[in-house]
Amino acid sequence: MQMEPKVNILLVDDKLENLLALEAILEKLGENLVRATSGEEALRCLLHQDFAVILLDVQMPGMDGFETATLIRNRGRSRHTPIIFLTAFSTSDQMLFKGYALGAVDYLLKPLDPNILTSKVTVFVELFKKTEAVKQQAAQLVAVNAELRQSEERLRSLSTCSPVGIFEIDTEGGCRYTNPRYQAICGLKAAESLEKRWLESVHPEDREQAVASWSDYIREGRDYSEEFRFQTAYGSIRWVQVRSSPMLSGQGELLGYVGTLEDITERKQAEEVRAQVIREQTARQEAEAANRMKDEFLAVLSHELRTPLTSMLGWSKILRSKKLDDKATSRALEAIERNAISQMQLIEDILDVSRIIRGQMRLNVSAVNLISVMEAALEAVRPLAEPKDIKLYTVLDTSVGSVYGDSARLQQVVWNLLTNAIKFTPKGGRVEVRLSVVCGEEQQTTHKYAQIQVIDTGIGISSEFLPKVFERFRQADSTTTRSHNGLGLGLAIVRHLVELHKGTIFAQSLGTGQGATFTVRLPLLQDNRGSRGSREAAGEISSPVASMPLAGLRVLVVDDEADTRNFLSFMFEEYGAIATAVASVEEALAVVEQAKLDILISDIGMSEQDGYTLIRKLRSLEPEKGGRIPAIALTAYTREEDRLEALTAGFQQHLSKPIDPTKLIAMIANVLKLPLEVPVS
Repeated sequence: MQMEPKVNILLVDDKLENLLALEAILEKLGENLVRATSGEEALRCLLHQDFAVILLDVQMPGMDGFETATLIRNRGRSRHTPIIFLTAFSTSDQMLFKGYALGAVDYLLKPLDPNILTSKVTVFVELFKKTEAVKQQAAQLVAVNAELRQSEERLRSLSTCSPVGIFEIDTEGGCRYTNPRYQAICGLKAAESLEKRWLESVHPEDREQAVASWSDYIREGRDYSEEFRFQTAYGSIRWVQVRSSPMLSGQGELLGYVGTLEDITERKQAEEVRAQVIREQTARQEAEAANRMKDEFLAVLSHELRTPLTSMLGWSKILRSKKLDDKATSRALEAIERNAISQMQLIEDILDVSRIIRGQMRLNVSAVNLISVMEAALEAVRPLAEPKDIKLYTVLDTSVGSVYGDSARLQQVVWNLLTNAIKFTPKGGRVEVRLSVVCGEEQQTTHKYAQIQVIDTGIGISSEFLPKVFERFRQADSTTTRSHNGLGLGLAIVRHLVELHKGTIFAQSLGTGQGATFTVRLPLLQDNRGSRGSREAAGEISSPVASMPLAGLRVLVVDDEADTRNFLSFMFEEYGAIATAVASVEEALAVVEQAKLDILISDIGMSEQDGYTLIRKLRSLEPEKGGRIPAIALTAYTREEDRLEALTAGFQQHLSKPIDPTKLIAMIANVLKLPLEVPVS
């Protein structure tokens, strides 16, 4: 512990024995006692030291105590130092007045009472110590205040010159402080910035998100960092990053929030430029890759078309130039026919892909029994499997019901999968075909699907190529040394045909050399519409009312697409209706004049005259001539304004393409107020 410094006490007397006596009395105070035997010596001591009290003898030769006191009081350093006069003579009033006038604080008569002297000196010593302590504290306070002023000035300069906006808000959300940068970012004046929250400067399109995230931050108390667009009163838009943290007291009490706003517009613009560069590079790379694939495809196409031509032209020249026996002639004709069929298949694949690209692939739909489709496809590929000694195994569930689709296209799907499996399976391999029923869930409703699987023991598919196996112009090996013929379009065509039938297809393979499995799933007919054909295929027994919900209903179908007319006519007849299908507005009006109809089903987007023209002409007729026939519009235009336009024109309902039979039947039942007992999904 640091010792308290001693204070000085000045003892002034011309007699040494008196000084010794004073020291003996005051020694126990433990302070620093300084002697002076004359007034002159006392004044010299006061030049360099401060004293808590001066004990001054009055009667001294030369300069007496009064003169000494006068000089002491004339010096600034000792002007207020307490003086106690010591005298051996009786003090008169005149002497007392003179001493007190010179600044004396007391008079003591010799001989001195030690206790009185000690107590009086002790008072002034304590007073001196306290005065010094106060002076020290005052000096410290001055230093602290100076440091605080410097710190405040430094913080003010930092805040004023800060490149980021700074704000402080209280727990109620009121703004207590903002710096000039904050005001500039928000486009506010100093007074305005204290009245408005930063959220009010956020762009209207981002404000809802900003309010929600800020509310979450206030509620959870975590650190906050978000990016928003700010819109100033002048309309300029800047990107701003907002950061904030809670302000807590030493006791952990929430005092408010402090945060920053940083203008990151340049960074965002740089990121956008970089993203645009990346997008352009990606697009260029994709275009280059697409061009390479097309170049490779054209090279393969040239090879695949020229290869059968070589055989066909060669045998043709031989047949023209030489006379061959019947066996050789038959062999030549078989070769020409076989290569012509191969070339025809290549051309069909190219045309199919062209239709797919242009969106012109059409289906002739009806109820299709998959057993017959698969058996026909299997029979067609057996000549391809026999030369390679590939065994074809079938596991076909005969209880699988029908699907709605194009039987020729579904046979093409199975044929393509089988020829693909045979092509990539080595001699002596195995190809297995399965047909079964599986269940799947869509929107919490269980549906049944027909599942077709083609499983081979061929060369397999690498994990890198597996995700690309159904893409157009994609081949795992497009080099001139590849060991398998074909354009590589078959699987792309298969995927598109399956999707047209509202089905799915996927491929599985453990890797190169481990075979492959292709799985097709098609929605069964009973899941789509619950028709008579599908339930009979599944072995169900239904009542005539349930299987024929439109029995006897006279329906007029108007559509310029033959496939759609055939499909709708077939569908209505399956439900028991009497359907008449025409391709134009004039034909439809002619039928309306000649026959009594229950409902009109018309396409909107027809050539020459559209469905709106038909309904307007129809509604202009008298009721007894068909002017009030209920009508439903079928259209590929699916916007809300398209629906409203159809209803305004005179249609009772509007149904978007592609047509879901169950929805159409339910809509007809609703328009005509028919009892519909068949389940509609």
